[in-house]
Amino acid sequence: MRPAQAFGIWYGKIRREWKLAFLTCFVLGLLIHMPVLLSDIPNHDGLDSVYFDQNMITSGRWFLTVACGLSSYYTLPWLIGILGLGYLGCAAAALCELLEVRKTWAVMLVSGLLVSFPALASTFAYVYTLDGYMLALLLSVLSVLFTKKWKRGFGPGALCLAFGMGIYQGYLSFAMILSIFAIWMLLAGEEADQKGTALKDRIRGAFRYLYMGALGAALYFVILQVLLWIQGKKLDNYQGIDGLEGGGFLSGGIMSAIVEMYRDFFAFSFKGNVVFSNVFSLAACCILAGVAGGAALFIICKRKCWKNPLLFGIMGFLFLLLPAASNVILLISPAVNYHLLMRYQWILYAIGGVSLVSRCDCGGKRGAWMEWLGLAAAGTLVFCYGVADNIAYSNLQKRYEKTYAYCVRLLDRIEQTDGYYPGIPIAMIGVVSEEQFPATDITRDVTSGMIGMNGDVLLYTGKNYQLFIKHYLGATLNFLPAEAMSEVYYSEEYIAMDSFPGPDSIRIMDGIMYIKTENVHR
Repeated sequence: MRPAQAFGIWYGKIRREWKLAFLTCFVLGLLIHMPVLLSDIPNHDGLDSVYFDQNMITSGRWFLTVACGLSSYYTLPWLIGILGLGYLGCAAAALCELLEVRKTWAVMLVSGLLVSFPALASTFAYVYTLDGYMLALLLSVLSVLFTKKWKRGFGPGALCLAFGMGIYQGYLSFAMILSIFAIWMLLAGEEADQKGTALKDRIRGAFRYLYMGALGAALYFVILQVLLWIQGKKLDNYQGIDGLEGGGFLSGGIMSAIVEMYRDFFAFSFKGNVVFSNVFSLAACCILAGVAGGAALFIICKRKCWKNPLLFGIMGFLFLLLPAASNVILLISPAVNYHLLMRYQWILYAIGGVSLVSRCDCGGKRGAWMEWLGLAAAGTLVFCYGVADNIAYSNLQKRYEKTYAYCVRLLDRIEQTDGYYPGIPIAMIGVVSEEQFPATDITRDVTSGMIGMNGDVLLYTGKNYQLFIKHYLGATLNFLPAEAMSEVYYSEEYIAMDSFPGPDSIRIMDGIMYIKTENVHR
C-alpha cells in the first residue's frame, strides 16, 4: 500500500466532527494568539528559560522534560505555539467525542471556547512550556474518553492520567470534571434507557471512572518516587508540592480543606474578573447558564430521572462535587498560589452548557430558540475572551518595551559610574520604584487576574535584571545573590541613597556596586 492510499484510509476514518473541531481550534488559535506566536516577549519566569531542559521532577513534573523535548529546550514561540495548538485541537476533537457533540455550530463553539479562554493566554505568557502543558491537557481528556469508550478503558485511561499529571498536575481537575460529566451522561443517557440498562449496572459502570482516577494517581506517585530515588532528589516546597508526601490539606483537617475549596471556587468565579470581565461576557454567561439549565431540566424530565430517588440523588451529589473537583489541587498543594493557567478547567462549564443545549432535542420553535440563544451566548463569550487575550498580549508587549528602555538607561549608568569595571560584583533588590516610575498600565481591569500578563515591567529580582540585560542587551553583569543585601539594606548609607534614576542611586562600597531601585525606607 502506497503512502497516499494509507493516508486516504486513515483520513476517511476521522469523523467530520473531529476534523471540524481540530480545524476550528487551530485556525481560531492562530487568529487570537498570533501576537505572541510571532514575538519573543518573555515574562519574569521566561527570562530564566531562554534555554531550559524542563527537568522539574522536584515539582512532581517527571514527564515534562520529555513532553517539551520535541520542540527543543529553546524558547521558540512559533514552533512551540504551533505544537501546542495542534495538541489543543486534538483535545477539542476528543472533547466533542466525549460529550457527544455532533451539531456543527456546537462543535465550533466548543473548540472556540477552549482556545479563547484567558487561561490559555496566561499559559502563552509561559510559552517555553506551552507545548508540554497542552499535551498534558490532551492526555487528561483522553483519560476520560478511553474510560468511557472501552469496557476496560480505565487501564489506558489511568496511563494517560498518570503521564498527564507527570507533565502538569493542574489538569487533574480537567479529568475529574469531565468524569462527572461522563457519569451524568451514563446515568441519564438515552442509550442506557434504550438498552434497558439497570441502575445498578449504570452505577457499576460509573465506578470505572473512579478506578481510572485512583489507578492513574497511584501510578503517577509511584513513578515519581522511583525517579526521585534514581536522581537522588526530593520534592521541594514550590507551590506546596511537598504536601504530596505530607498528606496535603488533609493534615490541617478535612473540613477546612472542603471549606477552602468551595470558598475559592465561588470567589474566583464571581470576583476573579476572568470568567466575565465586562457586561457582555456577564450577560452571555447568564444566558448560557439559563439555557443550559433549561436543557438539563428538559432532559431530566424526558428521562424521568426524578422517578428514581437514588438516581436523582446521585446526580445531585455529583453536581455539588463540581466546585471541589475544580479545586482538587488544594488537597495536593495546600499552599498553592493559584495562577490563572491553573484554572483552565473553568471553561468546561461553558463547554458543558453548549453540549447540553446541542443535545436537547425538545423540537419545534422552543428547540430552535434554545439553540440560537446558546449559539449567541457562547459566540459572545468566545469574542469577549479573544479580546481580553489580545489586551493582555498588548500589555505584555508594552511591559517588554518599558523594561527594555529602563534597562538601557540602567546599564548606561552602571558603565558610566566611577570605579566600574567588567565583572564588578553588583547587589540590588530589583523592584522598580513606583515613585520614580509610576504605574502606566491601563489594562488592570482586564488583566488583574492574569498572572504573567499584568503590571508595568518584567523585573522583580536582581536576577531578572541580570538575565534581561544578558539576553536582550548583550551585556554580562556579575549580580550577587539576594543575600548580599542583608548586611547593607538597613545601613544609613543605603537608606540615604536615591532610587534609580536619582543621582546617588548607584554607589560602590567595599568593592561592591550597590544599586537602589526602590526607596522603601522613605
